[in-house]
Amino acid sequence: MNSIQDFIDNLQGTQKEIIQYLNDLLLSIPDVEGKIRYKIPFYYRKSWVCYLNPIKKNKVELAFIRGNELSNEYNFLDNKGRKQVYGIEFSTINEVDEEMLYAIIMEALVLDETIPYTSKKKKK
Repeated sequence: MNSIQDFIDNLQGTQKEIIQYLNDLLLSIPDVEGKIRYKIPFYYRKSWVCYLNPIKKNKVELAFIRGNELSNEYNFLDNKGRKQVYGIEFSTINEVDEEMLYAIIMEALVLDETIPYTSKKKKK
């Protein structure tokens, strides 16, 4: 799989519809680029900002790499027990609140632009 469009073309049904919609939304933002990493679409500016992950029960998760640093003002983001990555699950395209989602994406992009990402791995 070479491109995000190839990835999307290999999906079916609701997941394909949701990922196509979210991909188009993310790539409509200036300077956001997408690449396939770990067999799924990742989106970045200076560093990785978020990714789209088809998950069980025909859902899609939009996950933010530095979700733990976002305000999560409206409690839309769920960490699912993860320390850093927070995401939002969608099972239909009608669940996508574009205005709310755009606000979260913009916050993540501002974080990416203003505070460089540093790995939290312990150095030996």
